[in-house]
Formats: sequence, structure tokens, C-alpha cells
Amino acid sequence: MIGLGIDDTYAIERMRTLVLHPEYEGEAYEWWLCESKEQGAKSQDEILFSTERNLIFCPKDTGTYFFRLNIIDQQNPVTHQFKVVVWEEQLAYSPYISRVLEYNPAPGQFVNTMPQYEEGDTYATMLQKVEESIAGTNRTLISLGAWGGYVTFAFDHSVVNSPKQADFLIEGNSFYASATSKGGSSEPGIVMVSIDINQNGLPDDPFYQLAGSEYSNPNTLHHYSLTYRRTPADHMPQPDKQNSLTDTTYIRWTDNQNQAGYLHKNTFHTQEYFPQWLADSALTFVGSRLPDNAYDPNGKGAYWIQQPLEYGYADCHPNDSIARCSFDIDWAVTDDGKPIYLPCADFVRVYTGVFQQCGWTGEISTEISHARDLNIEE
Repeated sequence: MIGLGIDDTYAIERMRTLVLHPEYEGEAYEWWLCESKEQGAKSQDEILFSTERNLIFCPKDTGTYFFRLNIIDQQNPVTHQFKVVVWEEQLAYSPYISRVLEYNPAPGQFVNTMPQYEEGDTYATMLQKVEESIAGTNRTLISLGAWGGYVTFAFDHSVVNSPKQADFLIEGNSFYASATSKGGSSEPGIVMVSIDINQNGLPDDPFYQLAGSEYSNPNTLHHYSLTYRRTPADHMPQPDKQNSLTDTTYIRWTDNQNQAGYLHKNTFHTQEYFPQWLADSALTFVGSRLPDNAYDPNGKGAYWIQQPLEYGYADCHPNDSIARCSFDIDWAVTDDGKPIYLPCADFVRVYTGVFQQCGWTGEISTEISHARDLNIEE
């Protein structure tokens, strides 16, 4: 005998993810949200909540919720009714970042300084420094380095996908050049979300990209992969003729488009750009590469303008542009670009989305300083 694996009663705090997996395999699945526990024919008081095998339930409000599971199968149909009691949390939730679970920056001019690397630091100590920088009400910038570098964080609850509204915001250090021009400093970071399906508290379940304005741009490269290689100890720097770059052959990179080149080192940042707490000789990142957004208006390399993208990217607009710094979980898409409904997000990941170098100003690198769940008042 194999049990269904679904109990009769569950009790959870609100804004917590409940994942139920029936052990019986059927041809199709129906999870009905009912007005009461009375079992009977379908009526206008019942809502078809999901047709997936797993039920993912993340209620925003307290109360008792009644469900009926129908496993549709010609040989062994199953109907099971259960309830979920949702309590108020015992300790009020914070709207801010609670934990930083991953920090894997790509090489960059602010890496090893934002936050500051000190000799002897390990991955764990750097992770702690990042958490101290951006968790809670702290607003100290951290750098994700060049394309692909990322950070993953979580709140002390699940971020509920609220209908027809933004769910969370992320702050960076973007700014407009003037009141009449939105061009200025914009270093777009792609945002991804994940649900803790296996309920282990770790970001090891599938992540889904939030499709911003450039997701369907024909110049956006999906399934892009790039590898950075640590500079050899006997490397001889090759400065440029203008003396703005101290090494034009600093960090070698190759990608899956049969392209190769170097990440430059400039005169303003003399520390090592490769993460010094790592022993790896190479770092590989995979994701979507957005089109270049920076240009040199006079062609002399003296002044670079980074154009902000319309919506859906971190560190792309000034922090006071709250709507443009906010994100909707409904933007989530699968790896092949199909929309997917996610009732909540347990983990948020941000990675640098543009791979471009802007002369003496260095590479485009996403910086973030803060995040907030918009479902909870400050």
C-alpha cells in the first residue's frame, strides 16, 4: 500500500510556502479551492486553483482554506479533501532582505572593494560582508562585477505574487545625467526568482528569469555562456596609448559565440579584479546577455552615456523611480521563454546583464544596495 502523501490538515503561517506532492501518479490533476469543507458537485463557490501535480500554496491572508484534490485516472481515480489553517506570524515580518545565500561576482573594477576583501577572507566571510551591506535597512553598495556575476538573497518570508501589482523592489546606484535626459549611469541587472520546492532553505531549485523590456529584443542572447580566466602570475601588463588603461590584456575571456578578448584594468582601480577569496583559475557564467546600452557621443572616449532600459532590470533607473525599480513575479518565464505562473518567490537572484566595456570608465557592472517586499509596509 502506498499512501497518497497528503494529510487532512495543515497549519502554516501566512506568507510561507506550502508544497504538496501526491504520491499517486495520474493522467491529470485538479486542485480545487472550495468555500467550505463540504464535498460535492462543482459549483460557483469553487475555484480551480492549479492543474499541476504539485500544489504550491502561499497565502497572504490568514484564515482556513479548504481544498479538494482530484487525481484523474481511468484506472485509479482519487479524490481527497483537506484544509490549510493559516496563522498570523508570531514575529512580524521584515520587508527587507534577511539572508544572503550566494555571492559569486564576475571579475570587475569594484570586486574585492565592494565589499572589501581582506587577506584570509573566505567565501563564508565575504558572504557575511555582503549580508551586512544589504540586509535589513542597510544600504551599502555591493558590486556584481562584469557580465554574469550574481548575488542571491531571501527575505524572512515568501514574497507573495500579488495580482496586478509589483511585488518587490531593488535599489542600486543608477542616475540620470540631467532632468531632461535619462541617459547617464545605468548598469542593468537581470532578476530571477525561485520557489523552495524541496523546502530545504537553499536556492537549489529552478530559477526563472523575470522578462524585462529587452527579453524579446532580437539582439538579446539567451543561453549565453562566458568564461573568465585568472591572470597568470608572470603576466606583463599592456597599457593603452592614452594611459587610461593600465592593462588592455588583463583578464582573458571566451564565450560560446566563438568570441574572445580581455577585461581591461584602468588607472582608477589598482587592486586585483578576480575574486581573491576563490582558488579557481577560471569562472564560468550562464544566462542572458542584454544588448550594449552605453555609447560614446563624441567618439573620443572622453564621455560615455549608459541608456536605461525601459523596465525589468536592477540598477537601471534612480532609486526614486520606484515603479521602474520594482518587479512583478508575473513576469517570470521558463528557460525556453514561456510564461509561468509562480504564486510566490522564496529566493531572488540578480546578475549583471550587459557585457560591455566603456573605455576609461571600465566595464558595466551591476551594483545593488537594498531590496524590499512591497507587500509589507516599511
